[in-house]
Amino acid sequence: MTDLGTRTDGATTGTGVRSRPRAALPALCATQITSWGIVYYAFPVLNPQITAGTGWSTAATTAAFSLALIVSGLAGIRVGRIIDHRGPRTVMTAGSAVGSLSLVIVALAPNLPVFFAGWALAGLAMATTFYQPAFAALTRWWAPDHVRALTVVTLAGGLASTVFAPLTAALADHLSWRATYAVLAAILAAVTIPAHALALKAPWPAAPDAPADTAETPRTVVRSRPFLLLGAALTLSSFAMYAVVVTLVPLLVERGYTTAQAAWALGLGGAGQTLGRTLYAPLARRTGPTVRTTVLIALGGLTTAALAVTPGPYGLVIAVSIAAGMVRGNLTLLQATAVTDRWGARHYGRLSGILGAPAMTASALAPFAAALLAVPLGGYPALFGVLAGLGALAALVAAGGTPTAKGRAGRRPSRGR
Repeated sequence: MTDLGTRTDGATTGTGVRSRPRAALPALCATQITSWGIVYYAFPVLNPQITAGTGWSTAATTAAFSLALIVSGLAGIRVGRIIDHRGPRTVMTAGSAVGSLSLVIVALAPNLPVFFAGWALAGLAMATTFYQPAFAALTRWWAPDHVRALTVVTLAGGLASTVFAPLTAALADHLSWRATYAVLAAILAAVTIPAHALALKAPWPAAPDAPADTAETPRTVVRSRPFLLLGAALTLSSFAMYAVVVTLVPLLVERGYTTAQAAWALGLGGAGQTLGRTLYAPLARRTGPTVRTTVLIALGGLTTAALAVTPGPYGLVIAVSIAAGMVRGNLTLLQATAVTDRWGARHYGRLSGILGAPAMTASALAPFAAALLAVPLGGYPALFGVLAGLGALAALVAAGGTPTAKGRAGRRPSRGR
């Protein structure tokens, strides 16, 4: 087994000696927890206080946050190309500074236009500091054993809400929401700027040689049927997955459970995500990318259907929520490895950015769309039935996403592939 923090010689295809920076993996674990915890998970905790203190509607403030997610998805395309060529250090360090500045703007916003501007800037920070740039760095530095490194980082990232949701709530008990965001911005700057600047300064390895059996360029890959089908499948799956997360509490409250019981079900589903991520590497060793993608997306639809038809008992609801969380945890790593499994790591940042943009946009729109659909559908159980159908459709689409022999990266799905 390759040590995740050591130098490895000849660990690439045609690139010779590769230097794996010892500090990069623990640093990225710390920065993913901090970035996700502050830029993403603090908002749902503070939003009731924001609307109460400003008089702005919940729809307006949530739209500003959704704007950040859309900007993140679009900006991620360019960010991926930059990292492919120059490495992650400058991009992620600058993104940390931008993230801190964006939260200061949000904290000081005197009106909604400035509030929206702050969140648009936060979207750039998300694109440059969240999973996608970290995955690009680890995929290049740790290939061909990158799945283990990706798993470690996502396990750490899964703790973001566990750490920062309670911390944000504790700060908000003693401070205004504006002062809370100012404190969080300072924490974000203190942790992530030096971590990215100091831990990611190792030489950026040359891109791996293109596989001998492929003549495809990034442009032809993006236009290919397998890429388009995979993108469509991941977009449908992301929409359904995020809609389930944001509507699980209303579903359970509608069925007579208390808000606390519903929150516990949602929280334990998050714990299931962490458990699920530990199972991805063994799954990847035993399955090919298309089968793995189809099965995991289908399981996402199946667990959503189970939530739709399971009114109780409460223990069974918890069990289904944990199972759904396990699938979501695997889907995160599935998206992280989708490009490498099919087209190699040479243009990972660019291709993963293009692949992830529509999925990120779908996840941003999911809360609004789900809330709008629940009423005409007659309630949340029917909504979950529709979302389960979307998951099944996504699985069918994913089944067609196998590259031809000419376009494949030519690697076996072993060693975490």
